[in-house]
Amino acid sequence: MNLADIMAAVMWLGVTCYAIFGGADFGAGFWDLVAGSAKGGAKQRKLIEHSIGPIWEANHVWLIFVLVTMWTCFPVLFGSVTSTLWIPFMLAAFGIIARGSAFAFRKNVTKLWQKRLFGAAFAVSSIVTPFFFGTITGAVAAGRVPVGVGLGNPITSWVNPVSIMTGLLAVVTCTYLAAVYLTADARRSDSDELVRTFRRKALASAIVAGLVAVAGLLILHNDAPLLAHGLAHRGIPLVVLSGAAGAVTLALLYTKRFIAARITGALAVVAVLWGWAVAQYPDVLPHSLTIGQAAAPRATLIATFITACIGTVLIVPSLVYLYVLFQRDGSHG
Repeated sequence: MNLADIMAAVMWLGVTCYAIFGGADFGAGFWDLVAGSAKGGAKQRKLIEHSIGPIWEANHVWLIFVLVTMWTCFPVLFGSVTSTLWIPFMLAAFGIIARGSAFAFRKNVTKLWQKRLFGAAFAVSSIVTPFFFGTITGAVAAGRVPVGVGLGNPITSWVNPVSIMTGLLAVVTCTYLAAVYLTADARRSDSDELVRTFRRKALASAIVAGLVAVAGLLILHNDAPLLAHGLAHRGIPLVVLSGAAGAVTLALLYTKRFIAARITGALAVVAVLWGWAVAQYPDVLPHSLTIGQAAAPRATLIATFITACIGTVLIVPSLVYLYVLFQRDGSHG
């Protein structure tokens, strides 16, 4: 494995962290949307707000890391993807902005109609943002991004069966992760009602996510056969691992072992992401651009690698401490 491969793996590790932490964050917005009326859903929304309160912005560190690493280490890839898929990137960015603003404003308004307005904006943008990130993923995976700046079709590159399916899969995966995480948080709140509610939601969303993933494989077979072939061969161990982890998660949720369910639930998502990477390796744009071809000069890769190591030492312990410290806090006040 050369330095370019290492930096590609580092970048994909950032994608994985954003999917796990940011994904659960977005999914919480979906459950906020369907929690019910202002009075009936108040307890659920309070738990959701408490759960994501200290980390909802910190999760975007991973997105920034991925984009900066791609721009620095793989400029050809960055230029090709962002210039072709500028519309879903822009819509996802608007979703992030709207979501953050609404979440902040909702805490500071007093009138019911204002809370509903900002609450709806927070919830809807929590669905829109992962959907468009998913369409971007699908466009790249299906080989609809050509090498070069602005050479791809800005519409059909992401408005197609694979991209739409991947967008839907991103949304249901986020809701699945959020429900699994919130079930454990509900137990810490000593509310049996909330535990039962989010346990049901976690079980249902896990089943839906599994069904969408299976449907996605069928769509890949018809619309992106090269990727489907890679998943069925080199990526098959990770695909199987993802399915097994999903099944174990269902069992753990059913038996009310919620902390363990968090681990296996996250593992199911991680296995899918790395299964895609293994299936597509060494290409970053299927059959048109490899990691080596997209890589920046060696000096740039070395400098970025050193910077990433320093950043890991400085930032990751702080994020870990934030997560651990907050998990110890069982209060909702």
